Amino acid sequence: MSTQALCETNLPNRAPSARGKVRDIYDLGDTLLIVATDRISAFDWINPVGIPDKGKILTQMSLFWFDLVGDVVRNHLLSADIADFPREFQDHPDQFEGRSMLVHKCEMFPVEFVIRGDLAGSGWKEYRQSGTVCGIQLPAGLRESDRLETPIFTPATKATDGHDINIPPDQAAEIIGRNWAAAASDAALKVYSKAREYAEKRGVILCDTKFEFGTLDGELVLADEILTPDSSRFWPADQYAPGKGQPSYDKQFVRDWLETTGWDKNSPPPPLPNDVVVKTREKYVEAYRKLTGKRDF
Repeated sequence: MSTQALCETNLPNRAPSARGKVRDIYDLGDTLLIVATDRISAFDWINPVGIPDKGKILTQMSLFWFDLVGDVVRNHLLSADIADFPREFQDHPDQFEGRSMLVHKCEMFPVEFVIRGDLAGSGWKEYRQSGTVCGIQLPAGLRESDRLETPIFTPATKATDGHDINIPPDQAAEIIGRNWAAAASDAALKVYSKAREYAEKRGVILCDTKFEFGTLDGELVLADEILTPDSSRFWPADQYAPGKGQPSYDKQFVRDWLETTGWDKNSPPPPLPNDVVVKTREKYVEAYRKLTGKRDF
C-alpha cells in the first residue's frame, strides 16, 4: 500500500484554476487538465487525511467506463497519457501520472443527470414521505433498496453551499432547454443500463449514479468522472437484501467513523485514523478490481 496520499497538486509557476472536493483543475485554454487527488469528503467537508491511491482509482475507472460506453455518447477525453500533457506537468509525474485527464473544455449544463435503478438515499427518503422521487410517482409498497421496474431520471442542481438539490425532470428541462434535457437524459439512461448490465456480470449492482453533460461544437458530450464509487452506489450482489440499506463500495467507513466522534458537521472534521483510511482504500480497490477486471492502477 502507498504510504502517502496526494491531497493537492503544486507546480512552481502555475496554480490550479479551481480546486473541488476531490479534483484540481488546470485551465489550458481550449482544454482542461483534471487531476483526481486523494482527498475525501463526507458531509460536505474535506477531511485533512486523504486515501492513498484514491485519485488514481477514480481516474482509471472513469477511463475504463468511457471506453466501454464510447459507442453510446461522445465524451470529453483527449488523453490520459502524461506524454501528451504540457511539459510542466510531465516534469512532475509523481503528482499527475495515472490520476489526470486532458479533456476538451465544454459548456457544462448546471444540472446533474442522476439515474436510479434501485430505491436508496435521498430517493428513498422522499418516497417514504410522498411516494415520489423528484416528483415522479412510484408504485406503493416499495421497500428500501428495492429495484425499480425501470430506471428513472431524477435530476439535481447544486446550491451555493455544495449540496445537491433534487428537482423534477420538467424543471431540468426549463433550466437547460427541453431538447438538450431530452438528449442528455436519454444518453444517461442508455449509459446507465449498459453499465448496470456489465456490472451485474461482475457481481456488482449499480444502484444509482450521476452524470454531468455539456456541449462542444453543438454536440452533446459526457464529461467529468463517470461510474466511480464517488459518483455511484455500487453494491455487492451476493449481499443484496432489500428492505434495508446495503453494504457499498464507497466511503461509508468514513461516514460511520465520523458519526461516532461527536463532530458537529459545522466545523473542520477530525482527521481519519489509519484503520479507517486502510478500510476505505480497500473498498475502492475492491470496486476497481471487480468492475474492471484489472489488478493494477
